[in-house]
Amino acid sequence: MLYRRDAVQKILEKRENSAVVTGIGNASHDVASAGDHPLNMYLFGVMGGAVMTAFGIALAQPERRVVVITGDGEVLAGVGSLATVGVERPSNLSIIVLDNQVYGATGGQLTHTAAGVDLVGIARASGIRNSVLIQDQRDLEHAIPEVYETPGPYLAVVKVASQLAPRVDVPKDGTFTARRFRSAINQPIKDNG
Repeated sequence: MLYRRDAVQKILEKRENSAVVTGIGNASHDVASAGDHPLNMYLFGVMGGAVMTAFGIALAQPERRVVVITGDGEVLAGVGSLATVGVERPSNLSIIVLDNQVYGATGGQLTHTAAGVDLVGIARASGIRNSVLIQDQRDLEHAIPEVYETPGPYLAVVKVASQLAPRVDVPKDGTFTARRFRSAINQPIKDNG
């Protein structure tokens, strides 16, 4: 079984100039635990909005990879966004769903994935052909290059343990975060090669 913080840390090690949009709650803390970054857009209070926020950024910044890191409950709340992504097919968008099968931020109530709802199947049926299930470290290692290099849209559901991790300080001033992100994303992309 994978642990969410470890998985997010591994994924973000290769981020380079990618913009990262988080879902609400634990996903924000998971991303912040890997290190705060000006190209992190932390969302709070927008249940179901992470994929569509990242979708808009991907359309506005077609030369930059945009990665969403969110949870199963947040994606289920905005499941229609997968259809929009599947129809519009932004080639620079990757969606990472940390599926612990619970609403961890509100007390551990089971999500629909615990009852068998298949987010990879929904994504594929929505037109996101590059959709994969990650269940162990080997799957994760194989998928990380795909997150950044495979023409999108790309979606990976990462099955993680239902284990709470300590909260990490995340900038909670929305104005500060938005302005910092806007300034960083409008900078030229550095060539790391």
